[in-house]
Amino acid sequence: MELRAWTAADAAVLLAAYDGAGMSTERLPGLDTIEAAERAIAAWAEEAAADRAHTFAVTSGAEILGQMRVTTQLRAHGIGWISYWTLEEHRGKGVGSAGLKLLARHCFDELDLFRLGTGHRVDNPGSCRVATAAGFVVEGQERQKLLYDGVRYDTETHARLATDPDPT
Repeated sequence: MELRAWTAADAAVLLAAYDGAGMSTERLPGLDTIEAAERAIAAWAEEAAADRAHTFAVTSGAEILGQMRVTTQLRAHGIGWISYWTLEEHRGKGVGSAGLKLLARHCFDELDLFRLGTGHRVDNPGSCRVATAAGFVVEGQERQKLLYDGVRYDTETHARLATDPDPT
């Protein structure tokens, strides 16, 4: 598996990914056409050039398996916040944790970040498995942090430091 920047040619895959199970809360506002997906991909390239965020497709050969993203708004402190998803047909196969390990290594080695954080709804055990398998340590729970369709959800936070051992 590898990480690579999204390209305009990937717009159809990106659009289809948001139609997968469990992805309705991940869909970017207004991302409902190929053109909108192309605009999102172009915006991600601009964010990367400005070092505000880096968004990657997780790939195996030419096939896109998922996405990894790190935002760098707390650059002065060397902190990044990570989000990730895997295409529905690739879930449960280690894609998320492998991609997250690759992203963490990139963040530490290439982006010079020291601390990476991530979180997930407590009712999403798959996302928890991805984070812990990639060496992210559970740090706590945030009560009723997220609001989806009028329902509040608790989240669990995880972090990994540049000084933590690489997960096997």
